[in-house]
Amino acid sequence: MSHTPSRRTVLRGLTVTGAAVVGFDPATRSWAVTGGGSGRGLAGIPRLDGTLVTDESSLAEASDDFGHIVHRRPLAVLRPGSVRDVVAMVRFCNQHRLQVAPRGQGHATFGQAQVKDGLVIETATLADIGPLGPDRTTVAVGAGVRWSEVAKAAIPHGLTPPVFTDYLELSVGGTLSVGGLGGQTHRHGAQVDNVTELQVVTGAGELVRCSPSRRPDLFHAVLAGLGQCAVIVGATLRLVPAPETVRHYLLPYDDLETFLEDQRTLVQEGRFDYVEGQVSADSDGAFSIYTLEAVAYGPPVGPTPDDTLLLRGMRHDPSGVQASDLAYYDFLDRLAPAVAALKEAGLWTYAHPWLNLLLPGESTRALTAEALDALTPADLGPGVVLVYPILRARLTTPLLRTPADTVPYLFAVLRATPPDDTATVDRLLAANRSAYEATAAAGGTQYPVGSIPFTHADWRTHFGSAWPGLEAAKRTYDPRGILVPGQGIF
Repeated sequence: MSHTPSRRTVLRGLTVTGAAVVGFDPATRSWAVTGGGSGRGLAGIPRLDGTLVTDESSLAEASDDFGHIVHRRPLAVLRPGSVRDVVAMVRFCNQHRLQVAPRGQGHATFGQAQVKDGLVIETATLADIGPLGPDRTTVAVGAGVRWSEVAKAAIPHGLTPPVFTDYLELSVGGTLSVGGLGGQTHRHGAQVDNVTELQVVTGAGELVRCSPSRRPDLFHAVLAGLGQCAVIVGATLRLVPAPETVRHYLLPYDDLETFLEDQRTLVQEGRFDYVEGQVSADSDGAFSIYTLEAVAYGPPVGPTPDDTLLLRGMRHDPSGVQASDLAYYDFLDRLAPAVAALKEAGLWTYAHPWLNLLLPGESTRALTAEALDALTPADLGPGVVLVYPILRARLTTPLLRTPADTVPYLFAVLRATPPDDTATVDRLLAANRSAYEATAAAGGTQYPVGSIPFTHADWRTHFGSAWPGLEAAKRTYDPRGILVPGQGIF
C-alpha cells in the first residue's frame, strides 16, 4: 500500500495520516508504524480488556473539549476495561514514541487533554468506588469517577469529601491533575490537598502506588502536575463528616472594596464552611453588582445556623438578602438546573475562552476593577464572573502555584461565545493574555484550567521554585516525553 502525505484515509480500522502511519487493524490485531516510507513494520497490539477505536465519531469527539477552541485529532482512542489496559498501551506508545493524553469528562477549555496523531485514553471507564477505609476517613476510587458519584456514595454513610468544585460532573483524575478549588478551600485546601494515595501509570508504563511516604517525588509531581509525569488511574480520597442540611446565603453589595473585605474577614474567621462570590452587570452593562455567597453547615457538623451570629458585622445590603435551607447534596449540585437549561438552549456547546487567575490579596481590588471595567455583557455571554478568597496556609501541594500573599483570591471570567465567531474568540484570548501579564507583574499566577496562551518560558515562570523538581520527575518518569503535550510545558 502506498501513502500520499497529504491524504487521510481509513481502511478496515487502519488510520493513515500524512507521512506517518499509525493505526489499528482489528483483523490482525496489529498496529502499523511507519515513517515517510521508512517502514518499521507492524507491531502487535497488546491484548486488551477494553477497546481501542479509530472510528470517525470517536476521533472527532476526542479532538474537541468544553472550550471548543483547540482541535487536535488523535489516531486512536482507548476505552480501558482495566488499569492493565492503560499500562499496556502506555508501554506500547512509549516504545513507539506516540504521545498520550488522558481524558476524563472532556471539560478542559484549551486543548489540554488533546493529542495530535497520538492516543487519547478515556478514563471514564475507570469508575470503581471502593469500600470505605478501615477508619472510615478515606475511600479509594477510579480516576474516571465523577465527583457527584463520590458524593452520592459517601453521604449515606454521613461522610463527604471536604472540597468540591462548583460543577460536580468532573472526573477525580481530571481535577487532581489541576488542583480542584472551591468554596471550601479556605477551610480544607484544594482537592489535591486531600489525597492520601495515588495509583498512577508513568510515562514509561510503570504501574505505581505513591503517597507522601512512598515514592513522594512522584506523588508530588502528579498532584496538580498537569499530567506531565503519569496518568492517574486511581486515588484514595480523604473524607470528613457531612452535614444533613446547610443554610445558603446570597448577600448583595454595591461596592467592590467592601465586598472583598467582607469575604476576607469571613475566611480568616472561619465563620462559614463555604465562601464564594459573583459579579454581574447592572442595567447599564457595568459589572458593579457583587453577591457574596456563603454557606453554613448544620448538624451533625455544626450547630443549627443562627442568622444573627453568622451575619454580624457584615456590610451587605440587608434588604436584598436571600437565605435558604437545603439538603447537603442539593447544595453541592445546585448548578444542575442551570447546566440543564444551558444544554437545552444550545449554549453549552459555545466556545469557552475562560480566564482563571489567582491574585495577590493586596492587588485583588485593582486587578479585578481593571478587568471588570474592560468586560462587557456581550463578551461574557451566558457565563459568570467569580471572585473569592482562599487561605494560602491551607494549600500544601507544591505544584499548585499561588501568590505569596496569605489570602489570595481566585478571579475567574467564565466566558461563553459562539464557537464560529473566531475573531471574537481570538480577541478574548488576547484579553486573557493581557490580564495574565498584569497579574504576573503583581505576583499572581494563573489557575491552569482556562485559556491563556502560554509559552515554555511562561511555564517555567509559573512553576517557579517547583520547576526543577517537576523537570527532574519528568526525566525520571516520562523519559521519552510522551505524556500530555497539549499543555505545552516541555
